[in-house]
Amino acid sequence: MVSAVIFIEGGGDGQLHERSFRKAWSEFFRSAGLSGRMPAIVRGGGRKQTYEKFAHAVRVARARKLPVLLVDSEETVKTGHSVWDHLRRRDGWSRPEGAEDDQAFLMVVAMETWFLADRDLLTEHFGPELVESHLKRWPALENVPKDTVLGALRAATAGCSRPYEKGQVSFDLVAKLDSSRVEDQCPHARELLRRLRSLS
Repeated sequence: MVSAVIFIEGGGDGQLHERSFRKAWSEFFRSAGLSGRMPAIVRGGGRKQTYEKFAHAVRVARARKLPVLLVDSEETVKTGHSVWDHLRRRDGWSRPEGAEDDQAFLMVVAMETWFLADRDLLTEHFGPELVESHLKRWPALENVPKDTVLGALRAATAGCSRPYEKGQVSFDLVAKLDSSRVEDQCPHARELLRRLRSLS
């Protein structure tokens, strides 16, 4: 059986963040029905650092271990562009020799976009102080610019006891995301989960 080793952008510094990051993503993948095919989760750190860790894993690939890259797209993805087209255009990253097209995936435009796909979670997590009027009903979440996504989350949670921020708050949200809602509204997330489910 082939199992994935997924290199995910972000995670912050320190062992506490390491544990929280891995636990949060494990919970997300478990909610997506991957308990029997749970990927090994690697905290990538910075964006370029995550790519470099992935590229190294491809070079030294072990039998029946599939390295997978997951980073923010940072920008909307142009129609007709593959993930590697986008990463080459935006970041100057080439597909490592030995890697396939279906080993790189994007959070479009950012992880926070996925949070907007699950409005019930935001209401439950942030409570009555959440100002939902800042969270518009965008018809295509993956077309909403990153600054707009982050600005909406920060404005909506500014009066909450724990406003939105990277780190533990974002880990808590990842862990409780409804993966089906993310898949429904974020096509690139759907492609990632389909690929992970296909491993056997």
